[in-house]
Amino acid sequence: MRVKALLAVLFIGIILFWTVEDMPAFGDPQAPATQYTGKLYVESVLPDIGIDNIVTAILASYRGFDTLGEVVVIFTAGISVTLLLRRGGRL
Repeated sequence: MRVKALLAVLFIGIILFWTVEDMPAFGDPQAPATQYTGKLYVESVLPDIGIDNIVTAILASYRGFDTLGEVVVIFTAGISVTLLLRRGGRL
């Protein structure tokens, strides 16, 4: 069983290291994510949402479901840790 787990971890690790090569450099101003996204948000927040604060509009409206998903993941992790610690040494 441990051999299978080790092979799975190695396989996933190799894939992750392989995909990192295709990522743009950190802080690269020519990366696609930095060229279009910020300008799009600044231009479309007020007409779309009607909120003057851009950060609030993005977090509350555009990324609302994403933020809700992050909260669910953190809540699930907390409940899992609580259940594991409550379980004690019993297997």
